[in-house]
Amino acid sequence: MRKLMMKMSISVDGFVGAANGEIDWIFKTTDEEATAWIVGLCRESGLHIMGSKTFHDMASYWPTSTEAFAAPMNEIPKAVFTKKGFKGFDPAHTTTAVENARQYNAARGILPGAASSPAAVSWAEARVFDGDLAEGIRQLKAEQGKPILAHGGAGFMRSLIGTGLIDEYHLLVHPAALGGGMPIFTGLARPLDLKLMDVKRFPAGAVAHTYLAAVVGNVENWLQRPKL
Repeated sequence: MRKLMMKMSISVDGFVGAANGEIDWIFKTTDEEATAWIVGLCRESGLHIMGSKTFHDMASYWPTSTEAFAAPMNEIPKAVFTKKGFKGFDPAHTTTAVENARQYNAARGILPGAASSPAAVSWAEARVFDGDLAEGIRQLKAEQGKPILAHGGAGFMRSLIGTGLIDEYHLLVHPAALGGGMPIFTGLARPLDLKLMDVKRFPAGAVAHTYLAAVVGNVENWLQRPKL
């Protein structure tokens, strides 16, 4: 049985996106060391999962990206969860996040490259789950392989947290207060008990917090894991 990890960038006041989904505040404090930490998480995983909104954004962005994240995002298999049906990637369904990322890179002189055929194929071959979220997650966790890494989408992450099936929470806390926006820890049916296992501070001010769900065996498994 493999574990489920979630990674999210979050503001100090608990939001993963501004009111209209803007994420430009994230890029200001994502330096090389923070990037390496995120890439390490991506490389550790054997499957990327996400909701349909995030899937459209990522399928639009990563196949032409020259950033450090691009290789693991394109090479590692994907699965998309949807309740509204899914007919494949549609650029008309991308969100503000994609434009924020492209503007940030353009300001640094980083322009998109050409989409590679293998990268495009890896997104086209994503597994689609359109039934009960918890049932789909249990199915994936029961398979053999490296850990599952969840990407969000505030809505998808709220639903995923609500299943109680996340084993590790990797939160990159940025030194920004938004005053409002998109939270992920709202509407919990019961308090979420977590155990802090690691803290890493990065030069630009972001701080990575790693928590384990308070479930028997999680701490022991964490202590035995290979170091990134």
